[in-house]
Amino acid sequence: MDTELLGRLLLWSTVINMGILTLWFALFALARSWMYQLHSRWFRLTDGQFDVLHYGAMAFYKIGILLLNLVPYVALRLSSG
Repeated sequence: MDTELLGRLLLWSTVINMGILTLWFALFALARSWMYQLHSRWFRLTDGQFDVLHYGAMAFYKIGILLLNLVPYVALRLSSG
């Protein structure tokens, strides 16, 4: 696999994952009550636990995007000239 193809793959992976994160945040911000009702059918969660769970998961997902997609993309670009 050449570096150009790998760079495009990492860039598109970053864009797609950031889109998923943005959609998740928008749903959480705009449809929080619906999401809470849906999740509370399956799990016994308080409002605070629900918020902490989603905030923590979004932070973990964002860190994963940065470490596994964006940083390798930047490193590849810097090393290839």
